[in-house]
Amino acid sequence: MTTLLIVHHTPSPGTAELLDAVQAGAADPEISGVRTVSRAALAATASDLLAADAVLLGTPAAIGYMSGALKHFLDQVYYVCGDDTRGLPYGLWVHGGSDTSGATRSVTRIAEGMGWTAAAAPVELTGPPDAAARDRCRELGAVLAATVMPDG
Repeated sequence: MTTLLIVHHTPSPGTAELLDAVQAGAADPEISGVRTVSRAALAATASDLLAADAVLLGTPAAIGYMSGALKHFLDQVYYVCGDDTRGLPYGLWVHGGSDTSGATRSVTRIAEGMGWTAAAAPVELTGPPDAAARDRCRELGAVLAATVMPDG
């Protein structure tokens, strides 16, 4: 069994709603052999990351940047896990009120610095989550889980 780690900071009902959609996509019945582990960014550890076969990051955009909680997680694992997680597939969703570009750019730079490989384009969402936003997050979760699904 492989493991998809979802590291998120979901302080608002909107970001929590998007997390639910990501988790639903990762649990798609057509995907088997993948265990999903969700950790709040302030609770996720280097051990969680080292045990993962892929990581999916979720954050609100906060004043043009990722949340402090997600930055804290990335700071904690950067030097500890850097060499051991090179090539790790990753995905990202960012939710903001009006602009997510700075948050997306900051997470992407760190992921690239760690040598991770984007398994899907970042999902950037603004405004209150609607059905289309939830669908995009559901698809992102499914893509990441399918990326590490064992051949069977």
